[in-house]
Amino acid sequence: MPENHLLKAEEKAGILLEALPYIRRFRDKFFVIKFGGAAMMDEAFKTSFAEDILLFHLIGINPVVVHGGGPEISKQLDRLGVKSSFVNGLRVTDLETVRVVEQVLVGQINKQIVSFINRQGGNAIGLCGKDGNLFTARKHVSKPKLDGTPAVDLGFVGEVARIDRRIIDSLVRDRFIPVVSPVAADDKGETYNINADTVAGELAVALQAEKLILMTDVEGVKDSQGKLYSMLTARETERRMQDGSIAGGMIPKVQCCIDALRGGVGKAHIIDGRIAHATLLEIFTDKGVGTEISLSGRSTRAPANQTDLPLGSRSNS
Repeated sequence: MPENHLLKAEEKAGILLEALPYIRRFRDKFFVIKFGGAAMMDEAFKTSFAEDILLFHLIGINPVVVHGGGPEISKQLDRLGVKSSFVNGLRVTDLETVRVVEQVLVGQINKQIVSFINRQGGNAIGLCGKDGNLFTARKHVSKPKLDGTPAVDLGFVGEVARIDRRIIDSLVRDRFIPVVSPVAADDKGETYNINADTVAGELAVALQAEKLILMTDVEGVKDSQGKLYSMLTARETERRMQDGSIAGGMIPKVQCCIDALRGGVGKAHIIDGRIAHATLLEIFTDKGVGTEISLSGRSTRAPANQTDLPLGSRSNS
């Protein structure tokens, strides 16, 4: 075998061996992955994501996918001549809008993701909160601002009230991959749109998942100079939010991660969905590609006998 071919073969073997301890560690564990952002709009990224999910499934990990779909909802509302408005990143949702939201999320996007996974050889099944009462909703109530600005009624925007994990457990036992839309009904049967990150975090807690993975359109959590944090603890993340180092749209994502960790989830990750196979690179390589957030600061990337890693680093080097 020519030397250059041998080197390539050795490199490939090295990659597989690097992944081996993680495969052992995460077998039979739940991973809850929120799929969203620009990756949902690109056929190649949707395919690579579906391949990642199938690989997790085939090696014995139990992936549960939760998806958003804001851009597609906005496009459909524009086509119908319905104006969208947002308050603190949440879409004001009247009765007409929530019907469109359910149509797009449950009837369109969910089935597309299911189809992409199944096309790779998986057995995915689409769900929303209404299916088997997987989760029920309650109306989201915003709070008045400190400057006296009154709270805004967001309409049919909800929060997760209760989760019944039995349908997920049943599907996973039968080797299906659940794909979940963030739409649910309250106790009176009213339909609500719930933030997909929130649903993913709540599901991760209910399943006591090993991993909560949020896909975004940025590399991960960065400091005020734009440097990526490879690893953060929950307390350090809170300090960074207080001093303004973490700001804007990243705040609700990291807060979702912190809440999930304090609810019993093993680790949380914020990764860039615009990187092909980002989930595999984040979970199965020593350095990862995004930000890992934990309670203790002990990285899953470190060998079992390795002490806590310095803030912002989880490399074994």
